[in-house]
Amino acid sequence: MKSLRDGAEDYLTLRRGLGFKLKRPARFVRSFVESLEKRGETRITTQLALEWATEPQHLQPSEWAARLSGVRAFARYWRSIDVATEIPPEGLLPFRARRSNPYLYSDLEVQRLLDEARNMPAQFSLQPLTYHCLFGLLAVTGLRISEALNLESRDVNWAEGVLTIRTSKFGKSRLVPLHATTKLVLADYAAQRILRFPDRPTAAFFPSRTGARLDAGQVRRTFYRISRQMGIRGAVASRGPRLHDFRHRFAVETLLRWYRSGEDVRRRLPILSTYLGHGHVADTYWYLSNTPELMAAAGDCLEKRWEGQR
Repeated sequence: MKSLRDGAEDYLTLRRGLGFKLKRPARFVRSFVESLEKRGETRITTQLALEWATEPQHLQPSEWAARLSGVRAFARYWRSIDVATEIPPEGLLPFRARRSNPYLYSDLEVQRLLDEARNMPAQFSLQPLTYHCLFGLLAVTGLRISEALNLESRDVNWAEGVLTIRTSKFGKSRLVPLHATTKLVLADYAAQRILRFPDRPTAAFFPSRTGARLDAGQVRRTFYRISRQMGIRGAVASRGPRLHDFRHRFAVETLLRWYRSGEDVRRRLPILSTYLGHGHVADTYWYLSNTPELMAAAGDCLEKRWEGQR
């Protein structure tokens, strides 16, 4: 029978082949297997998995639960090879994940953010325009920040006005149509980018000073700095509006337009889910919760439907 270490690598290869990225789970599985080897253990037991998951005392319960979840998935696979394997039961480390409260930017706040980005102190000539276009694209398309940063020049179909989002979350690719005004702004930016890198065409649609892909951490830090300048984020606050909230805003604004125009939202929701790149429609519902304006629009729509049935 193969070793646990070899089994772990086979398991990760199999899962990645199915489209899972497994960044954190891969670290968990390898660390767990390494701990078993150090202890001279050759079988997975619930007790060993629990001890490993909770060993770092400084971690939050959510991290313990995540570590055990990663081991549980591997144990299910390994049991097909070693029937003596114990699979840690669900709920052994109960933890209910809490999502961050979304921040719904107003139209004025979005415009101010774009203006601040356009006028930011520049480390190189293209930087302000890069952030202006990047933040604007997030606001009007609902893209994940990782998807926007991974865009390449070849991913923009200028004739059709469509972006190709390649191998995003869940290993899927999708097409995202652009409004004509968005396409014009991006086209102008692309022309400026060519002027900045005339002798060295860059694959990254939003390049850094060196022409490489922008660093996500640096993008977030720049966003936090601009947010503080605008006053929508505290000067020393560790929490506040996020780039991901543009995605929430996009979903809510889309639903509001549908409700107000009398569209059958229930039937159109799968379209929004596909556009956002969600694996299941249920994932889209969270974006639409706890929004008074949206709830009011849904209520008005329902009331009109009742009136029509009288």
